[in-house]
Amino acid sequence: MDYINRGNRSTKDGFGIGLLKLGEKHKNLIALGADITASVVVNYFAEKFPKRFFSFGIAEQNCIGVAAGLALSGKIPVFSTYGVFAALRTTDQIRISLCYNNVHAIIGGAHAGISVGPDGATHQALEDIAIMRVLPYMTVLSPCDATQTEQAIIAAVEQINGPVYLRFGRAPVPDFIDPEIEYIPGKAQTLKEGNDITLIATGHMVWEALQSSKILEEKGISARVINIHTIKPIDKDIIIKAAKETKAIVTLEEHQVQGGFGSAVAEVIVENYPVPLKMIGMHDRFGESGQPEELMMKYGLKAELFTKDILHFINLTSVRS
Repeated sequence: MDYINRGNRSTKDGFGIGLLKLGEKHKNLIALGADITASVVVNYFAEKFPKRFFSFGIAEQNCIGVAAGLALSGKIPVFSTYGVFAALRTTDQIRISLCYNNVHAIIGGAHAGISVGPDGATHQALEDIAIMRVLPYMTVLSPCDATQTEQAIIAAVEQINGPVYLRFGRAPVPDFIDPEIEYIPGKAQTLKEGNDITLIATGHMVWEALQSSKILEEKGISARVINIHTIKPIDKDIIIKAAKETKAIVTLEEHQVQGGFGSAVAEVIVENYPVPLKMIGMHDRFGESGQPEELMMKYGLKAELFTKDILHFINLTSVRS
């Protein structure tokens, strides 16, 4: 199947649209903000349901405590702010108030990755996957485009019990996933079949993986592309199947590779079916201020750049028969 970009949209827009739809359906859903509303597109919900939206100012830890209380009182709280604050500033409160009690509360980690752009290193969440995925009972979602982000927030409310961390971005990116494809938490999607190597991506990097597969195909290399939109619980079966059938794996993420998505895939591979593995992402460094495309290019997260690394990896490992 050839995936077509229907037009660039930010994944945060999908989050806001999905949250609005949920508000119309679930009268016990409460949205919480921390001095940021329109920036994370919670304003759609706030404008329609002002009595069910509360802004706490720059007090993210307090928001998590309130979310836990609301969840224990039978409400469905959705708290969203920038991922660096939603996941990192509040880690203690998330661990004890949400995860230890295993309550159903959703955290929207917005502006994730270096594609946040001009806000710079302090606002670019590059460690949130690593932190959130080690917390007991936490589900970690990382949808690939605006359409899938809308599906993900709806699934987080209606299909998942317990705490949920939903990661999404700021910059407009290709919107390409067919909305008719069912979104099932924990069940990854094979977007393209291939026999020589598998590209396993999450978030914004899924589109780049598809573009890379086209470049590889021009060079006679058949690359499978898998979209893992649920990092925890991760779809072990699809990863093991790919390892057995293609003999090599490349992971792609807009996040630190240490402890992040690539590490999650590596844990599955090393325990079940070891094969050569290459991780593409941020390597133990902060980002910087710049335009999203400039930063993605500088740090090698665009298909035309990292495909060269994949070709080198293929030559080194001799994975093709």
